[in-house]
Amino acid sequence: MIRFTAGGKTVSVHPGSGSGGPVVYLNTFADEGERVYRELQAESAPDFSLVTVSGLNWDHDMAPWDIPPVFPGKTACSGGADEYLELLTEEIMPRAEREIPGEILWRGIGGYSLAGLFAVYSLYQTEVFSGAASISGSLWFPGFREYVFSHEMKTAPKHVYFSLGDRESRTGNPCLKAVQEHTEEIEAFYRRRGINTVFQSNPGGHYKNTVKRTAAGILWLLDQQPSNYGKEPDRRQISLWSCVNLLM
Repeated sequence: MIRFTAGGKTVSVHPGSGSGGPVVYLNTFADEGERVYRELQAESAPDFSLVTVSGLNWDHDMAPWDIPPVFPGKTACSGGADEYLELLTEEIMPRAEREIPGEILWRGIGGYSLAGLFAVYSLYQTEVFSGAASISGSLWFPGFREYVFSHEMKTAPKHVYFSLGDRESRTGNPCLKAVQEHTEEIEAFYRRRGINTVFQSNPGGHYKNTVKRTAAGILWLLDQQPSNYGKEPDRRQISLWSCVNLLM
């Protein structure tokens, strides 16, 4: 593993075997990237490189625009996603990829909670990612569903993964209780547009099995993509049973 700092963020690079392959960028809340990487290795994931970013100003870097606090007394979200995405694509990615041997075949982006929201939002701002994993993504974010329905992506990704805990929408909070409805509607919208998608429901609330859920999303992306980017995509879906086994 190689570590460096950029723009006040800590970046960890887990290179693949050296023969070339995909690279997945994972924004993390508490530097859980190492645990996610170990989980993927335990699940015999295809050869790939993982780049994780921690030390984020979570409610700023991952938020596409300003919103007031979701809970009384909590921090408001201030829209710093565009600024952070510029740091990611212009500084972090080039430096990280100098540490990765072989040819990079494709790039994916993933994240949990607000980072799952950011993963989807990034598809509308840059064309560098061909796949995204929004794991328990904060797609309840006010105005985001409408943004998805009314804006065009820079380049349509080949694959997008969505997941939620089956208890996440069981809340009295009017914002958060819409998360499953919004996630399912966005997933269906992408599917109608010809994007390969899946929505995975996992047992529990927002904070259960976060590392395993994150690994499951990345594993699905790795399973969908071709081993050689010039070949026709592998359209087979990882079975829901495999996802369930990973989460057990």
